[in-house]
Amino acid sequence: MTEKVNKTTGPGADVQQVSEAVSRRLKTHRKSRKLSLDELSRRAGVSKGMLVEIEKGSANPSIAILCKLAAALGLSVAEIVDVADTPAAHLITPEEMPVLWHGEAGGSARLLAGTQGPDMIELWRWEMFPGERFASPGHPAGTVELFHVEQGTLALQVGESRLLITAGCAAVAKTDCPHQYASHGDQPLRFTMSVTERHT
Repeated sequence: MTEKVNKTTGPGADVQQVSEAVSRRLKTHRKSRKLSLDELSRRAGVSKGMLVEIEKGSANPSIAILCKLAAALGLSVAEIVDVADTPAAHLITPEEMPVLWHGEAGGSARLLAGTQGPDMIELWRWEMFPGERFASPGHPAGTVELFHVEQGTLALQVGESRLLITAGCAAVAKTDCPHQYASHGDQPLRFTMSVTERHT
């Protein structure tokens, strides 16, 4: 994905809440690691201008940018958007679950929950309408995603491999390479996805 600013609102935590949480946590973690904007820009592969806008709270970064920043800081995306676990048991209400992707036809990707640190697990809920797709340049080495399709058909492309995952089926994919999800056919697509990263 490109470094776009997405100002569309949707269900779950609104765009302003997400922007404020990302702004606050990015500044806190960057300063605690004594990283300049230039250095974080270099490590994450995100432009300094975009970082400035994010820290000001005036940009809503794409999922791809959040993944890059999280990896550069040794965090999970859930920590940056403030839905990571802290105590032994932590309740997250629907209002606290941020929508981090909006499709052109009204689809959405909501981060339901996640754990802290680089060895993280995240739980996502996706809804995509016919013709919608999401592309990722790939995650850190060792990233694995699990999928379960509830409705419709998910066209999953991972590198040169392509799977059609129909309702009721599940799949496992190593997503440390370019990959994409798309709604296949004329039915809305709904699926849950978990993401795990393991660092040695």
